[in-house]
Amino acid sequence: MGFVASKVFWWFAAPANLALALLALACVSLLIGWRRLGGSLLALLLASGVALAALPMKDWVLRPLEDRFTVPTLPARIDGVIVLGGAIDSVLSADRQQWVINDSAERLTAFLDLARRFPSAQLVFSGGSASLFADDAREADVARGLFAALGLPPERVIFERDSRNTYENGVFSQRLVQPQPNQVWLLVTSAYHMPRAVGVFRRLGWPVVPYPVDFSISAHENHATGSVLDSLNGVHWGLREWIGLTYYRLSGYTDRWLPAPSQ
Repeated sequence: MGFVASKVFWWFAAPANLALALLALACVSLLIGWRRLGGSLLALLLASGVALAALPMKDWVLRPLEDRFTVPTLPARIDGVIVLGGAIDSVLSADRQQWVINDSAERLTAFLDLARRFPSAQLVFSGGSASLFADDAREADVARGLFAALGLPPERVIFERDSRNTYENGVFSQRLVQPQPNQVWLLVTSAYHMPRAVGVFRRLGWPVVPYPVDFSISAHENHATGSVLDSLNGVHWGLREWIGLTYYRLSGYTDRWLPAPSQ
């Protein structure tokens, strides 16, 4: 499954899209007289909505991912910091001629904070375009201007602008940086995404210190959100990540299905 195939697959497998497809099928079934099928599908959709609102499904899906790696106590010496793209909507940024940042903005704020705290560290931003139709709008290009506006000189940062997914983040960044075995590198990405990202970097022979950010669930206990949309959004990203972990393991991009804090 290549990049294009993975995008097409997820378009159909995404929970919201799947729910809409089932709703459309239910309506068609009722219109043509297949009442049992149509009624069963509507009952399934209703039960799913109630479960999303009343049960901590978002927590169940995301907690094993977000709790896998804890925020580390940083060593005195940091040789480099690499942050993965995913926090910038490069297509909208180009269209609106301003920086459009999504819910993963903590990736950027943490990167800026670490750059300030470790002024001698090498800095890398890795992010191209994950769009099937607008691959000329690259996250790294938007990040360059954003960092400059926020006080981080662009010349301090290596911008990797060709990667389209997590595996390419690791491969292309390693080619640019050529990290040495004795160096200490921090890897910054969303907590739910950290297991897959760490697995990729380890597989490439680039040991990194995970620095998870962008947490979306409580650290203490599971709880229902009471909001179907909020729960559905959490299930969306969690399910996407579990599928990604499985695909990466089967493809040999990682050597473990769910990478752990220590090997």
